[in-house]
Amino acid sequence: MNTTIATGARVELRDVRIDYDDGPAAEIDLVVEPGEVVILLGPSGCGKSTILRALAGLQPIAAGAARVDGDPHDHPDTKCAMVFQEDALLPWRTARRNVEFALAMRGVLRKRRRAIATGLLDQVGLTGFAEHLPRRLSGGMRQRVQLARTLAAEPRVLLMDEPFGALDAQTRLEMQQLLVSVWLRHRTTILFVTHDVDEALLLGDRVVVLTSRPARAARIVEVARPRRPGAQLEPEFAGQRQEILALLGHSPDLPQS
Repeated sequence: MNTTIATGARVELRDVRIDYDDGPAAEIDLVVEPGEVVILLGPSGCGKSTILRALAGLQPIAAGAARVDGDPHDHPDTKCAMVFQEDALLPWRTARRNVEFALAMRGVLRKRRRAIATGLLDQVGLTGFAEHLPRRLSGGMRQRVQLARTLAAEPRVLLMDEPFGALDAQTRLEMQQLLVSVWLRHRTTILFVTHDVDEALLLGDRVVVLTSRPARAARIVEVARPRRPGAQLEPEFAGQRQEILALLGHSPDLPQS
C-alpha cells in the first residue's frame, strides 16, 4: 500500500513584502530547495507566521512573488498544506475519519480511504487509536492525527506554524522526533516556524533568523545532518546555538527558555 506523498517542491519567495494596516509585516527573499527543512526563527510577533500564511495563500502579498516549482502561488491549493498550533480536528469524527476527510476531498473511494488512513495513523504512532474521538486523545496524539490528515492531502510543501508550541516538554520532544522520521520517509519540503532555538537546530537544514517586525532575514545558519536529540549542545552545534541566541538578543551565557 502506497501512503507516501509527492516529492517536495521548490519554494521561492522573491523580494516578497507583506503589509498590515500599520505598515510592513515582513520583507523576505528566500529559496527553499525540494525536500529541504527550513526553519523561520524569531521572537513572538515578529512576522514569521505571516510569511507562512502568505505562502499558503491566506495573506495577500503587497510586492514581490511567491512561487512553488516555478508557478505563481498566491491562493490556497493542494501543493501546500498548513499545520497550525491548534489541531482543528473535527470533534465528531474518529481519528481515522478525520484523516479520511482529506482523502474524501481528493475523491478517493471509501474502501481505499480507510486503508490509507489506517496506514498513515500507523506511521505517526497511533496504531490502535483509529476509532478514538479527539476528546479521548491527548494533545500530542491529536497533533499526530493532524499530521496524518495533512499527509493524506499529499502536499508538496508542509507549512508548520509552531505546531508543538502548546505541548509539554516531553511530548514536544516526541513530536519533534516523529516529524524527523516522517520527513525521512516522505522528503517533503517543510517550512517550520518556531521561537525555540533548540527546536530549530534539531529539525532544520537551515535556520533563517528573523529580525523583529518587519520580519527580515538577519542571518541564515546552515545545520549539518544527521542529528539526534541533544545534538544542539554538542561542540559542533554549540557555536551555532550561541550565534543564534546573540542574534535574538539573548545573553550567550543563558539557556534559551
